[in-house]
Amino acid sequence: MTTHLVDAAWDRIDRWLLTHAPRTSAALAPPAPEEDIRAAERELGVVFPPDLRASLLRHDGTRPGPEALRFDTDDRLLGLRDIVEATGFLRSIAEDPDEEDGAEGYWAHGYVQFGSYEVTADGVAIDCDPRRDTYGTIGRFFDETGTTFGRADFLGAYLTRLADRLEGTAHPGPVVFAGRLIWEGPYERLPEWEHAGTPLPGPDTELPPLDLPEDPSERLKVGHLYGLGELAALVATLPPERIAEAAVGQARRLAEETGLAAYPEIAEALDALTSSDASAPALPLDSPALRRLRAVKAWAESSGDRVRAVAALELAHAMRGSAYRAVAEIPTTRALYVPLWRDDLHTDLGGPALPPEPDDTFWAQLRNPAIDADAYADWYAETHRVEG
Repeated sequence: MTTHLVDAAWDRIDRWLLTHAPRTSAALAPPAPEEDIRAAERELGVVFPPDLRASLLRHDGTRPGPEALRFDTDDRLLGLRDIVEATGFLRSIAEDPDEEDGAEGYWAHGYVQFGSYEVTADGVAIDCDPRRDTYGTIGRFFDETGTTFGRADFLGAYLTRLADRLEGTAHPGPVVFAGRLIWEGPYERLPEWEHAGTPLPGPDTELPPLDLPEDPSERLKVGHLYGLGELAALVATLPPERIAEAAVGQARRLAEETGLAAYPEIAEALDALTSSDASAPALPLDSPALRRLRAVKAWAESSGDRVRAVAALELAHAMRGSAYRAVAEIPTTRALYVPLWRDDLHTDLGGPALPPEPDDTFWAQLRNPAIDADAYADWYAETHRVEG
């Protein structure tokens, strides 16, 4: 019996969340009633291993949403109702004779999904068929390849690893933003960069284009903001002057962290961006700073340095006056090597109170001429016309 390991692991997890991520702690459900556990077993026709029962008796999963407790694979811990629903769905795929994926081993009848990636059907599984040698062991289901075990010999060990990750410095590691747990897995460090002394290419040097819009004030598509969570709502609603200031702050962070600020042309352009006003003309496409960024992007792409290749393009957007695009895209690039990029963006936005994470209705009702939410507005109008 390993149920004592489940309780010990949950003691550590609960303690860490309560101290560091209270919103995620509050999203955990209370214990599942014994009769509900037995009912779920009957409905699925399985026997839950003692460890799974012990875990459900601590927390009947976690509610969905940005506050949810997720494993370091980004799978949300499921409660009984979600376990039954997710497992039933995977059974329906595996048993469908018209599905190519319905092959033996893709998803066996005794497998139960207790953690869901949610964006796809992928998730964490446990074998609940006591007739098999893998009974009680932990695996993971992938849409493309099916289910493989070997993640842990039992759930107590899997939860212990989660507690270890929360308390340690493993990769990916936990970060906390606005009281909720987020798993971040940035690169340990950026590739070496020793090219600050390279002469500036002349005006006649052939360099690949940066594919910048002719009009820097081109409206930003909502999709560019999806990865920012609650911060996206701030970007969408704060005054344009604040967004312009945040764009400068983010551009400076990106240039300094990637070493691109060492180029004098880029440093000068950033200084000019800091002191300019909204009515200042956009940086010309043939300016020294943009020529430098074109050269950086070409060299980085040829060297396989994805971060600096993207950084060059995003700095160009910022220097050309595309403040909304810079604020939307620079943070997701910095996320590749800075775990606390959300805190930095929040600071650059002035540190106001955080609103809820925006949903479809938020975008549909948004009235910001700098952001293209037309598709959401059309959907909202059509929905309400039909309802009316």
